[in-house]
Amino acid sequence: MEIFKTDRIYNFMGRRLPFLGLSSILFIASIVILFTKGLNFGIDFAGGTIIQVKYEKQAPISDIRTVLKAKPEYANAIISEFGSKEEVVIRLSGTSSDLSTDISDKIHNVLASTGNFEVRRVDIVGPKVGGELREKGVMALGLAIIIILIYVSFRFEWRFAIASILALIHDITIAMGALSLFSIEVNLDILAAILTLLGYSLNDTIIVFDRIREGIQTSKETLLDTIVNESVSKTLSRTTLTSLTTFFVVVTLFAFGGEIIHGFAFTLLVGIIVGTYSSIFIAASFLVQLKFSITDFRSKEAEKLKRQKEKEKIRAMYEKGTV
Repeated sequence: MEIFKTDRIYNFMGRRLPFLGLSSILFIASIVILFTKGLNFGIDFAGGTIIQVKYEKQAPISDIRTVLKAKPEYANAIISEFGSKEEVVIRLSGTSSDLSTDISDKIHNVLASTGNFEVRRVDIVGPKVGGELREKGVMALGLAIIIILIYVSFRFEWRFAIASILALIHDITIAMGALSLFSIEVNLDILAAILTLLGYSLNDTIIVFDRIREGIQTSKETLLDTIVNESVSKTLSRTTLTSLTTFFVVVTLFAFGGEIIHGFAFTLLVGIIVGTYSSIFIAASFLVQLKFSITDFRSKEAEKLKRQKEKEKIRAMYEKGTV
């Protein structure tokens, strides 16, 4: 296919404004959705109880709803099918205040009239624990972004760091906007998926930036747009093949992995698509928009090389006893 030819240079920067425009629309739309609709926090972060029930025959969801609504303590229950027509999940926003009574026994008594079933799982998280988990989750994301900023600043140059962080914020915001739009339950699995996306997106961006830095050092070209186009085009086959391989695996998990990892796979699926797009079209565009100077960068690199040679010369003289 033509897209995998490494000798062809594509004019990405010449068309960066439409790409940045599309990203801006998606980013703003995600922000609006997050502020208006919010995230659907699961019991890991909001606190509550999840009860997974499996019936011998098809679960009578309407009967279950009717029976639970008649009980004040279960009136706010949310019932949904889970994986198969025989299994349902009952979500309660609160926890049982009577710890001496097994909640599975209570559910057996309440739903006895709906048919034969077994309680397969009961997860209970208190609101205080959920709040602490939510706070630590946000802290983990913040620390990850700060460490990435420090790492990229040390390895490259501050404009590279700012561009990579902007690309990461772009990717994560759009992924979280999709979670809010489709009301995907946000739990610890989703947090793990978002942290995974941070590493995945950063890895692609670093590879592109590394090739740009190499192009600046080895080429006599003075136009940043040209060097960026060459660098992104040379890494295009690697980025595309890696993303497609990961994409097919995640699609398989999403389609056949079952309800329990549906949210995790969905988050990765959106993140891979957005992360690949931003690595090719957005991250380097941010670098250009930040007015990165090739002349200043080459001057700094030349100064570093000069100091290194002076240190090596002094070391050699010291070893020979002439200093």
